[in-house]
Amino acid sequence: MSPQQLQGLIVPIGIFAVFYLFAIRPQKKREKEIQEMRNSLAVGDEVITIGGIYGKIIVLKEDIVTLEVGSTKTRLDVTKWAIGTVTKKAN
Repeated sequence: MSPQQLQGLIVPIGIFAVFYLFAIRPQKKREKEIQEMRNSLAVGDEVITIGGIYGKIIVLKEDIVTLEVGSTKTRLDVTKWAIGTVTKKAN
């Protein structure tokens, strides 16, 4: 390869490196944190779904979570994927 060809490759490689550092790497870290949170769910945890529903976990199966919501204690079955955040861990 000639020096001109190498110089032509430096800019695209530099752009990719910057893109990786500021976009791809933080996103993968965030996905890992979310997966760890979903794997550590327990009965009694109070959660918010990605749809904005507040509830308390009453049954926890492999992929299905049963939430108790509202003052009427309505039960909803959702997937673990639908859990967005844990607001209060069970003791």
